[in-house]
Amino acid sequence: MSLSELRTKDVVNTLDGRRLGKVMDIEFDARDGRVDALVVPGEFKVGNVIRGEKCGIVIPWQRICKIGENVILVELEPGDVLED
Repeated sequence: MSLSELRTKDVVNTLDGRRLGKVMDIEFDARDGRVDALVVPGEFKVGNVIRGEKCGIVIPWQRICKIGENVILVELEPGDVLED
């Protein structure tokens, strides 16, 4: 599956049903080419926009439950959210 295919899928947290957005980036291990995490848009903050910074929620690969045709199901507790 390519990044362009992943970017079309909604990411949904199975614990609270919340839609987190669409995949905007991936993190991978350059040594072995393994995907370590998906990144979805984070909280919108005016200060970040002014500075030209992108914020994202990093979802570790271990937290991904299922990648379906239209959606990616993840399991994130409130303390699991990492801002990039």
